Amino acid sequence: MMLFNKPLLVGAILALLGTTARAEVDTEVAKTIKARLEAGNPKAIYGEVRESPISGLYEVEVDGGANTLFVSADGGHFIFGDLYQVKAGGGLANLSEQRRTGQRAKIMDAQDIDDMIVFSPKGETKAHIYVFTDVDCGYCRKLHQDVPELNRRGIEVRYLAFPRAGLNSLGYRKIATAWCSDDPNKTLTALKNRENVPLNVCEGNPVAEQYKLGNDVIDVRGTPTIVMEDGSVVPGYLPPDTMAKALGI
Repeated sequence: MMLFNKPLLVGAILALLGTTARAEVDTEVAKTIKARLEAGNPKAIYGEVRESPISGLYEVEVDGGANTLFVSADGGHFIFGDLYQVKAGGGLANLSEQRRTGQRAKIMDAQDIDDMIVFSPKGETKAHIYVFTDVDCGYCRKLHQDVPELNRRGIEVRYLAFPRAGLNSLGYRKIATAWCSDDPNKTLTALKNRENVPLNVCEGNPVAEQYKLGNDVIDVRGTPTIVMEDGSVVPGYLPPDTMAKALGI
């Protein structure tokens, strides 16, 4: 089994940490760490080497930032998981998730909205959410029934495709049909309402790319998965009242 394909929570609190700026990593140290990691697992994709808040350990992102390694200076040992801060006033902060949240916001903002199926408010748009969706899951249907109310509250819903059964499934052909339709919004709604819609999978549809984005970058584990404007992830359904409060509306 390939290491690094999903995040793993480290169950210990490592230290009482500060939030000071991080120094630039020595070039030779960075080269050594990357070389040792690539030799150990050449299938993984490693990011830049950064100073970590813990003296003697360096941060290296893996596979687009879905995971982080905390590596010794010689690259010979690493900790795989999330780094927590024990805050001086009490409580804990997941520093790794804070970094991932910021990255997700940038990644989602960079996606082409024209490749999404978007349900927009008639009036002012106060906020937006990204939703990785499947046409067959019950809570995807439940969320879709809430779209008019979300729009009424000023929340724009931006759908991305995530066929749960994979790209060789009937679910893929169904959801691709919506993206290939002359009226994607109407067709997606019909499919979610279990209406009999003739299947039509066109070339060049973005479903496979969105599915890969969900799997490899956002770490979607089920549908619906909601990505908020700030990059935080909600793995499941939220009712409109809770959604609006989470978005500060």
